[in-house]
Amino acid sequence: MVGTVALATLGTVALPGVADAASSLREGFEARGRHIGVAVNASKLGDPVYAGIVDREFSSVTPENELEWDSVEPAQGQFVFTRADQIVAHAHANGMQVRGRSLVAPNNIHSAWFGNLTSATSLRPAMNRHITAVLTHYRGQIPSWGVVTEAFTETGARRWSRFEAYLGPSYIEEAFRTARAADPGATLCYNDFNIDDFTQPKTQAVYAMVRDFRARGVPIDCVGLASHFTTSNPVPTSYQRTIAQFAGLGVQVQISELDIGGSGATQADRYRRVVAACLVVAGCTGITIWGVRDTDSWRSNDTPVLFDASGNRKPAYYGVLATACC
Repeated sequence: MVGTVALATLGTVALPGVADAASSLREGFEARGRHIGVAVNASKLGDPVYAGIVDREFSSVTPENELEWDSVEPAQGQFVFTRADQIVAHAHANGMQVRGRSLVAPNNIHSAWFGNLTSATSLRPAMNRHITAVLTHYRGQIPSWGVVTEAFTETGARRWSRFEAYLGPSYIEEAFRTARAADPGATLCYNDFNIDDFTQPKTQAVYAMVRDFRARGVPIDCVGLASHFTTSNPVPTSYQRTIAQFAGLGVQVQISELDIGGSGATQADRYRRVVAACLVVAGCTGITIWGVRDTDSWRSNDTPVLFDASGNRKPAYYGVLATACC
């Protein structure tokens, strides 16, 4: 177990005394006017270690899978919110906000019935009904939504999907307009992975779309960076620039999914760099860590989050806390 006394320094971050400055990530980030969130699974909230970390350390939660299309609409037109409602109720009982995701995720829809939608006349009403039903159910309860997720490939081309094939590229705009009508007060985000480096074609394509939407009055309020870093895919040198460029379009930037593979001081320094980049840009409103403990992560072999399998704070935790609070 790593403690503040055992760690003298972490790159440029001094660790002793961190606990004196802020007692939790939540306290440190709230002092900076940002949220610090975490992806959670409803099935694990009964684990006292898991729930204890969530409740103590974070100011917002994102349901990791419970708001996916197949989770809330397993049969066409039949909506089931039980598991997502559990997360929302837990968050509100503990003074946390909830961030929604994946209203339309072209790369990740697994409902068997969805495959039967083979024309614009069947797909369009299904998409708009889904968005409207989910946002209406959670109106006033979930203030921020990932409306469309992962619509571009690494080359900057639009990803093939039934939405693209039958509705054309305007489906993204239509999804945002439908979402605004369903919940006029919600913050509406586009979310994608590998848009961390501003020089890359995918990032440029998303940037061009957001700029176009803002110019034409399409209701987009936010860009979410799904920043999943590994040893072979490290934090890019242009990361802060990327955040600033998107924020310069007049939208919020949320680091909506963050995990960084590795361990020890190297992993901690990479987390520190990400947090510092967000804090420098006024439009970066917060960060969501994609998993509670390493064993809860979707890529647990990379030990990519802030708490180890036993729920102990890792060096990365102290790097994040020190950067946020000092």
